[in-house]
Amino acid sequence: MRRRRNSRKARRARGGRRGTPPRKKTAPRRKTALRGTIARWRALPARVRGTILVVLLGAASFLAGIAWRGWTHLCDACPSIAQIYAFEPKQATKLFAADGSLLAEIAIERRTPIRMDDLPRHVYNAFIAVEDKRFWGHHGIDLRRTTKAFLDFLLQGYGASGGSSITQQLAGNMFQGSVDRRDITVRRKLREMRVAIDLERAYSKREILEAYLNQINFDGVYGVQAAAERYFAKTAAQLNLPEAALLAAIPRNPAGYNPTRRPERAIGRRNLILGLMAEQGLVSPEDAASSKAYPLELTRGARIRQEAPYFVEWVRQRLQALYGMDIYEKGYRVYTTLDPDLQAVADSALLAQLEWVDRHPAFSGVTFEEVRAWPPDSLYQYQASRDGEMPYVQGMFIALDAATGDVRAMVGGRDFRDSEFNRATQAIRQPGSVFKPFVYTTAIASGIPASEVIYDQPYYLENVGGDPYAPSNFDEDFKGPLTLRRALARSINVVAVKLGQRVGEESFAQMAERMGISSEVPRVPSAAIGSVDLRPIEVATAYTTFANLGVRVTPRSILRIESKEGRVMWESHVQRERVLDPGIAWIAQSMLRDAVDMGTGTLAVRSRYEIPYTVPVGGKTGTTNDATNTWFVGFTPDLVTTTWIGFDRPQRIYRGATGGGTAAPVGAAVLAHYYETHEYPDAWERPEGLIERTVDETTGLLSTRWCPVELSYVEIYLEGTEPTETCDAHGPWTAGSSSRRPVAPPY
Repeated sequence: MRRRRNSRKARRARGGRRGTPPRKKTAPRRKTALRGTIARWRALPARVRGTILVVLLGAASFLAGIAWRGWTHLCDACPSIAQIYAFEPKQATKLFAADGSLLAEIAIERRTPIRMDDLPRHVYNAFIAVEDKRFWGHHGIDLRRTTKAFLDFLLQGYGASGGSSITQQLAGNMFQGSVDRRDITVRRKLREMRVAIDLERAYSKREILEAYLNQINFDGVYGVQAAAERYFAKTAAQLNLPEAALLAAIPRNPAGYNPTRRPERAIGRRNLILGLMAEQGLVSPEDAASSKAYPLELTRGARIRQEAPYFVEWVRQRLQALYGMDIYEKGYRVYTTLDPDLQAVADSALLAQLEWVDRHPAFSGVTFEEVRAWPPDSLYQYQASRDGEMPYVQGMFIALDAATGDVRAMVGGRDFRDSEFNRATQAIRQPGSVFKPFVYTTAIASGIPASEVIYDQPYYLENVGGDPYAPSNFDEDFKGPLTLRRALARSINVVAVKLGQRVGEESFAQMAERMGISSEVPRVPSAAIGSVDLRPIEVATAYTTFANLGVRVTPRSILRIESKEGRVMWESHVQRERVLDPGIAWIAQSMLRDAVDMGTGTLAVRSRYEIPYTVPVGGKTGTTNDATNTWFVGFTPDLVTTTWIGFDRPQRIYRGATGGGTAAPVGAAVLAHYYETHEYPDAWERPEGLIERTVDETTGLLSTRWCPVELSYVEIYLEGTEPTETCDAHGPWTAGSSSRRPVAPPY
């Protein structure tokens, strides 16, 4: 036995096995160093050893006291953990429509809370798998993960790995507004840890997870419920496994993993999360594999539908100009002018007309539905390359109360979720023929009667340094002699340019500005037919002057603003200013009534929508060169409507597009609906001092018994501008003459 043990010991000394070289003996350095230190310590005098111990214990106590005091006072300014259930922004500003109904709430964060019990298990498990796999086991801080994150931070810098538990992330969310969320200092991390520990003591795990899921950021919307509505148009309770994993992918980098803008990155992270869920036993490998193959099916911009979003945003901008960021937290109550019923009709009428344009046989552009079939990120790439412009046909609509200027309806574009650019208040467009009434009104004011005859024939104006300016008509035809009334109703360009030269560019530019056009009107001949750049809201404002017989009203969107306690902080007043003599305005609006009843707007306004002739309607259509902009402004004594249809970047809508056929149906549909529920207004009362005469349309002179009845009509004049000579174009020698006298129009 002794021999066997000796041989075994010898083999170990040689290396453990036969035929192996013996191990090289090394000195136990660590053990030797420790023994040396102990020996030196024992060699010290007892008094010295005692002094050193006292100093070390004192220093340790001092440092421990500082650490304890720092820990206990670390969160003197921390938010109360009672804020864990503050899902809804309590101080959101509320906007109310004209009928008192709630229109919108303005808040920095929009979220819709959901209870934990209403969520399927795979929804919250997806977040746990990627954010905090030991969530159910720790007490607020995952020490293993925190240690690893700290080491990664030392070696690779910030962002190498995440170390915050779900509870810590919830604690970090509670610091919003008091601490810069980009702050990654040790102090902030320690404060988050302290709040996380307090949260774990005060609430159950399910309560903490519920609060987290309701507060997390999904690139502009907050909470899993709002995110499900935005991206999938369903509630969080209806999410399937791949959809839940996709939402869990976003919070790590909300902009970077937004599935609408970055679909490939979002799908990649979704599949990573599905793999983690399978590894952690939260789903079966088969379910994870099938979910990875699930296609990305997003509802484009499926946020909760906002009523009148362009109007709401317009009001929000005005409020922010008045009160700054207080509108997001002071709980103001804002009473607006919007009519929800009329707004709904305007929305549907404009969308229906835009769909009609898309289906028009001559339309060759990209349609709204074709853009909807693009990959989710393509539209945003297009916007980025075209400065936010949209590729499909757009539209705009405004309805103003004629007497007060109250904005009753506003549509600023086809889809607010695609483009928040408000074409009603921000877009700059050429108005085309809707500008002509300002030229004709200037003529009436200068003493030129509506029966004045101007020849529609080729016309040339010298252009210094270039070719002569030669205006042409829409149909490339010339009509010969036309009265101003007839020329405006038929929207004859040549007559408008000639008349503009007669009254002077400066005169009609000043008239337009006085009536409500705030943009600069260039003093050039083509301005008479609408080659100027205007905002649609200016056009609507200017036409209130016709609807009010010379009184311009300023549009308003807000009636009053109250504090959350009900104290009136600001109140608006109707801003009215007389800018035209009533007689001049009455003659001008009568010419615009003819434009609707007998001119370019007749088919769309009267016939198509069966607006009774007992409802007095005036208006003007407009079409710019190459059919790039189409307009219709229609008004009654109650309402002024303005419609524009075209592309964001000017291009032909389709060959033959006109204001009467493309834009007028929208305004006509809104007016028709309005008078289904409102009493018909009386026609504009004719002011005193106006004179009527029966004249011949060919010459504009007093009609005789020889003038054909179809060419005779009753014209209205300012006193002193009526004709005194009789028509010399017809007599006994004129064939087809008639002795019947014309009947005066209803106005």
